[in-house]
Amino acid sequence: MANSILNARTGSTALYDRVKRVIPPPEWATFAEDVDAILGLKRRRNAVVLAHNYQTPEIFHGVADIVGDSLSLAREATKVDADIIVLAGVHFMAETAKLLNPDKTVLIPDLSAGCSLADSITARDVRLMRQRYPGVPVVTYVNTTTAVKAESDICCTSGNALKVVQSLGAERVIMLPDEYLAQNIAAQTDVKIIAWKGHCEVHELFTAEDVRQLRENHPDVTVLAHPECPPDVVAEADFSGSTAAMSDFVLQQRPPRVVLLTECSMSDNVSVLHPDVEFIRPCNLCPHMKRITLKNIRHALETGRHEVTIDPAIAAPARRAVERMLAL
Repeated sequence: MANSILNARTGSTALYDRVKRVIPPPEWATFAEDVDAILGLKRRRNAVVLAHNYQTPEIFHGVADIVGDSLSLAREATKVDADIIVLAGVHFMAETAKLLNPDKTVLIPDLSAGCSLADSITARDVRLMRQRYPGVPVVTYVNTTTAVKAESDICCTSGNALKVVQSLGAERVIMLPDEYLAQNIAAQTDVKIIAWKGHCEVHELFTAEDVRQLRENHPDVTVLAHPECPPDVVAEADFSGSTAAMSDFVLQQRPPRVVLLTECSMSDNVSVLHPDVEFIRPCNLCPHMKRITLKNIRHALETGRHEVTIDPAIAAPARRAVERMLAL
């Protein structure tokens, strides 16, 4: 039954060859109709889908035109030749895409796809930090609202945070809002980092004991950790980097067995590209990323919901902070 459904849909059938190692045929059969509908809607509406590395494989490998970490998506959002951008990710990513493409329609399939880091700080908090540390530049992680970005001097991602901090030529830098990212960057530079106590609800759950247990159970495993993990986790890992850096590590080093200490779908998506690598999968799900589905991507393209808009009063300063990052 599943094969007959797949064979009836040539678009989704061709795509299934890419993901068959991580999606069983019966499960793909439930996705095929939406995949084909999305492919057709993109053509008719001159739309593209941007998908973060934490999206599930049927989205990441099935309907996305551009995939990557938050830095990659921020960069590529400026290059798309399309009228409509559908952001398969969380809300701050859609806001960033809109900042960089003010004349394009940007849609997010589910307005409730948020972020614990973005929720951990407000624009007022940033203003209070500036009052407490006058003259100290503010580096704001892209995992924040547009209003917070507008209060900062420059944005960063986990992939370029060290470069951004060092580019400012300052003795002290306020780095918001991820405390663990700030601490991990502080360990790599002489710049004094003033941190905020925000955490990613996915990465803060990993512990150093988790890593030690992994090594005991799998003695030859290579451990890669996202820099939003606690510093003691990063210290136990073999490598720490952004999702793009972790993917590049697997590509270049080809470890026979690897574990990615980050969101679950990352391992699925990278494993599709590296069938020769065994992926151990103790991971944590991001409930916000998982709010994005094929069905609501299709609905967004069919109805134009939900369009992302930004208050012009904060768009300009927020855009400057993002563009200053991209200029590096």
